[in-house]
Amino acid sequence: MKRLRALLLLLAAPLALGAAEPVLVPDVSQREIQIRYSFTGAELLLFGAILYPGGLTPDAPAEIVVVVKGPPAPIIVREKQKVAGIWVNVESERFRSAPSFYAIASSRPLAKLVDDRVAAIYELGLQSLQLSPGAGATPEERQRFETGLIDLRKRGQLYFEDADGVEITGGVLYRARVTIPARVPVGNYTAETFLIKDGRVIAAATRDISIEKSGFERFVATAADRWSLSYGIVAVAVSLLLGWGASAAFKRG
Repeated sequence: MKRLRALLLLLAAPLALGAAEPVLVPDVSQREIQIRYSFTGAELLLFGAILYPGGLTPDAPAEIVVVVKGPPAPIIVREKQKVAGIWVNVESERFRSAPSFYAIASSRPLAKLVDDRVAAIYELGLQSLQLSPGAGATPEERQRFETGLIDLRKRGQLYFEDADGVEITGGVLYRARVTIPARVPVGNYTAETFLIKDGRVIAAATRDISIEKSGFERFVATAADRWSLSYGIVAVAVSLLLGWGASAAFKRG
């Protein structure tokens, strides 16, 4: 009987420790974002609460990191060099899977919250993204192309970091704002919230977000995807018609 009791205590210990950890209750201001002809971008609000065991906030509350990530997709990055006075594509690197959108905000700079190992496990920060490069490139070449890809998407406002973008009130309530640019890719996004204390992630939660085209933009995108040949013919015909109309108007003027 004593052995049975000891075994039950050993099995219950991890459950008791897990119950002592705080719990995240996150949400987002918009679960669906519709892209119309007048779409100039959107502001996404991520907010929620930290529920501590017993309802007591510790003297040193945990920190919050939020990540909004777009659907992954393959991409080829080409490097241009000037040859005989002309810029040409010289080398390229293919990434099998790179987030089409990535935004991260934290209550303090990431370097003060987690080490490189934890950042790599949870992909916290642009330098910790798992971009899945193709085989064949040397580590130096891979690093150069990864840096180039991140720089290109930062300039296009598709990748960004905010080291002071999460506001925590009373150690319990938090909120962060993420800007969705006008040229954001459509697809299924995730809004991840991480609770960090003493250099480790002690809780995490995810909410799904859908960004889709609507109205005429959705019709055009669907037509280009399902009936690509017909769409191309119509596009060329419309271009020729508009060109002819502009030429005729110019001659009359």
